[in-house]
Amino acid sequence: MADMTPETWDFINQYSREVFGSQDEHLAGLMEEAIAAGLPAIAVGPDVGRLLMILTSMTRGKLAIEVGTLAGYSGIWITRGLAPDGRLITIEHEPRHADFAQRQFERAGVGDRVELRHGGGVEVLADLRRELEPASVDVLFIDAHKPEYIGYFDTARPLLAVGALVIADNVYGIGSGWIDQGYGTDEFNRHVAADPDFEATAFPFREGVLVARRVS
Repeated sequence: MADMTPETWDFINQYSREVFGSQDEHLAGLMEEAIAAGLPAIAVGPDVGRLLMILTSMTRGKLAIEVGTLAGYSGIWITRGLAPDGRLITIEHEPRHADFAQRQFERAGVGDRVELRHGGGVEVLADLRRELEPASVDVLFIDAHKPEYIGYFDTARPLLAVGALVIADNVYGIGSGWIDQGYGTDEFNRHVAADPDFEATAFPFREGVLVARRVS
């Protein structure tokens, strides 16, 4: 078997985007518009977006929480996977990013099903623990400050229903480097994998996507 080289990795990811990355005109232009507005050029790819939508649709689909809204790209995909009466609560600490994302949710036709909360992820999740019923959340998507991933997970954990999914991006690396170079989310990966109430795995997909399902 051939070794996985950086060139092969890039080819596979390009292939994935080509085959599985179809998207509508709005989503296709969203990040270009975000960059022009001064937002960072950071978002999941369309193939990962489709994965988010499919995974969300495989749950009860009543309530999802996203930590890290940025431009709203991933939130649109998640909302499209929810049940018709489902809703998304998305958390963003940067007001300028939140304002941009809110406009994108409206343009995508999902604005009435998305609640955007301003603030730090752990703090807002702690507020939600006081507001929401335990075991009321079906999907938790984490794509924010990497050193806080364990804090996001632990704070949101009581809200997750049996059968709920935890999805996390960048678990094998980020733009600066890979997990063997000190990047990615090694402690978080091991923390979730060791939790007896969850079954977890991670895909070597883009920069690594963890998926965990609550089983008890």
